[in-house]
Amino acid sequence: MVEWRITNGLTDYDDAVAQMEARADAIARGEADELIWLVEHPPLYTAGTSAKIEDLVEPDRFPVHASKRGGQYTYHGPGQRVAYAMLDVGKRGKDVRKFVADMEAWVIAALAEFNVHGEIREGRVGVWVVRDDKPLTATGAKAEDKIAAIGLRIRKWVSFHGLSINVEPDLSHFGGIVPCGITEHGVTSLVDLGLPVTMDDVDVALKRGFDQVFGAQNAPNGTP
Repeated sequence: MVEWRITNGLTDYDDAVAQMEARADAIARGEADELIWLVEHPPLYTAGTSAKIEDLVEPDRFPVHASKRGGQYTYHGPGQRVAYAMLDVGKRGKDVRKFVADMEAWVIAALAEFNVHGEIREGRVGVWVVRDDKPLTATGAKAEDKIAAIGLRIRKWVSFHGLSINVEPDLSHFGGIVPCGITEHGVTSLVDLGLPVTMDDVDVALKRGFDQVFGAQNAPNGTP
């Protein structure tokens, strides 16, 4: 079974990584259940294993944390739901591509709870929404904004790190980096799209979406 945990308030990033790594190791040893951990962080930037220093536009704006997850620079902060996924990829078929696709499908299913059509794009990590309310781009294409990021690490066939969905963060905070190395597209949130969505609403949607993609699991439990 998969344990669900919701931590209120702002969680220190380094503490979160330490807890994730310890739990992932325990899962690999068969000593702990899988875990989905829902948190918020104080404002910070993380650098994935593919991060390019030139994409850190304002290095002194917020703390910058080197991360062992895949991907480039991303932002975490209040109003963004981070879902850390410590899951046994080994027992799920040892298919990393499928596992990443399932993570994307999980986000898309959660967004669909709010009638938001999330999409993936070849060569672009994360989940995107088409902005019919914005002007066409210079190429004549519809504008697209990123609403969710995905960054994973798998060790001993157990995943950690996970995904983030922008609920109501300060979108100007993304200006200190080139998010995921992509300059030609913007960033949005559920509230920016005009949806009066709360973090609790998103947590319920994540649980339902997870059940759709990975199968029914334990209900969330709150923690201090």
